[in-house]
Amino acid sequence: MKNAGIIMIVGSLLLLGLFQFPLWTIMLGAPQYPEPLGMHIFVNGIRGVSEFDVQNINGLNHYIGMKVLPTADEMWEFQAFPKILIAIVSLGVIIGILMAMKKISHNWALIWFVAMSILGILGMYDFNLWMYDYGTNLDPNAIMKLMDADGNPMTYKPPLFGFQKLLNFDVESLPNVGAYMMFVGMSLTVLAFFVGRKSATTT
Repeated sequence: MKNAGIIMIVGSLLLLGLFQFPLWTIMLGAPQYPEPLGMHIFVNGIRGVSEFDVQNINGLNHYIGMKVLPTADEMWEFQAFPKILIAIVSLGVIIGILMAMKKISHNWALIWFVAMSILGILGMYDFNLWMYDYGTNLDPNAIMKLMDADGNPMTYKPPLFGFQKLLNFDVESLPNVGAYMMFVGMSLTVLAFFVGRKSATTT
């Protein structure tokens, strides 16, 4: 059970990479921008891929009536998610220590994984809702009012995952290093469950 506990601790701690590396990245490319504009989504805020990307994206968005990109103190998610992340990592480490000491069952690794999976799904759902609101609730007094083929006002919601064409922009939305670290960390906790189960059946 000791090895299972160590794996659980390492897997949990990998999630702290979300404070250092972006979880998601959205890139916008167009002929007038040889270097695409981009924004990194961190667990605690939004930052430009390059120094002036956020400023330039806000300038573009102004013409079509989109809101200014929120700062860290303007979204409750950027206040709550870091605290939730610290809590779930701390819980994972405690579970790992107790597993290594044979104080609790290996099943707790699976319980932690399920809880983290639910939180991850809820986070992605919330992120998608934010992008929907951001891309559809446009200022009616915007400089540019573009219509689709049916005569309805266009929306500019970026894709949650993958590629989409928005006007003359090629928009790409993909996970970044933080997401991969989270995936590896969560996978390790599943591995901890199986290692712990194997250990329990051989003793």
